[in-house]
Amino acid sequence: MWKTCGQDDELAEQVSSALENEYWRGLDRSPSPPDPYHVKDPFESLTRCSRMSEQGSRQIMIGFAKRARLLSALLLVIGALSGCERSVLDPAGPVGEGDRIILLDSLAIMLAIVIPTIVSILAFAYWFRASNTRAQYLPNWAYSGRLELIVWSIPALVVFFLGGIAWISAHLLDPAEPLKSKAEPLEVEVVSLDWKWLFIYPQQNLASVNRMVVPTGVPLDLKITSASVFNVFFVPQLGSEIYAMYGMTTRLNLQADRPGVYFGLSAHFSGDGFPGMAFDVQAVSPEQFAGWAATTRSQGPVLDDAAYRSLLKQSQDVSPYTYRAVQAGLFEEIVGQKLPPGEGPQTTQTAAAASAVMAQRQR
Repeated sequence: MWKTCGQDDELAEQVSSALENEYWRGLDRSPSPPDPYHVKDPFESLTRCSRMSEQGSRQIMIGFAKRARLLSALLLVIGALSGCERSVLDPAGPVGEGDRIILLDSLAIMLAIVIPTIVSILAFAYWFRASNTRAQYLPNWAYSGRLELIVWSIPALVVFFLGGIAWISAHLLDPAEPLKSKAEPLEVEVVSLDWKWLFIYPQQNLASVNRMVVPTGVPLDLKITSASVFNVFFVPQLGSEIYAMYGMTTRLNLQADRPGVYFGLSAHFSGDGFPGMAFDVQAVSPEQFAGWAATTRSQGPVLDDAAYRSLLKQSQDVSPYTYRAVQAGLFEEIVGQKLPPGEGPQTTQTAAAASAVMAQRQR
């Protein structure tokens, strides 16, 4: 009985072993998809990894190429915009030309770092790709005196050159420095209001709102103040911008070398009417300027104390108009705060403070 059971167990074990062997043989004969992570040949595995790395490098280079094309398109757009009107890069006077040279010189100095950096990134990505067997791998590299010299000397030179340009140009283009010219300067007193610009011509005894007519080739001696909040006077094609502050006078010397209409603007946010606080600088020949002055003096209202107080009221998108005469010493009274300030931002604290100041001055 026990022997029979043992023989049956041995027979069952043989059958089970035969079935298992047949099962694995069937798996070996049946087609199966290749496993990219399990290969019998190690050299085949290395080849596949190399191919995958090369494909990854190609994808990286394609990405860099797309970014390079995008950068090129951006540079083309910037180059196209540089020729547009109202641009700092399209100057119409000596100060504007100086500003343009400063911008281009600064751009060239900075591109001397930007362009080699971009080229180096592309070159390193291509040279140290996984499929390049000639690239030397140095895992223990830590220091190079030559590389440190390059890394620190180039930024130092950039700071030196940019600082030199800023220092020299700040003296050559000093806003308060009169321009060298054989012609007598034209004096213009500029007042920033809410939200318009007042131009007073003391030599011609007339004034204009939101339009400044000037003769070409004649230096402009501008005295600028604000009758309201802090502001900035800026004519991009003529040159530097400068601040306009209540109770203070800032000086700016400009010049228009060719006839044209140049866009001027407020370059500092000053309230609700800020977007429309723009003006035109109309540059004409000296003969045309003399004719304009004579015509203006023959018509229009007089800018006196009452007319100025009406100008202090807030108004937006004001069309240009002129005054045939100006009260003597009006600009000095504005700067000396002998006349009330503009309304400025509509807040309870500002109105109360302005009323208190005016009441104290009247005492």
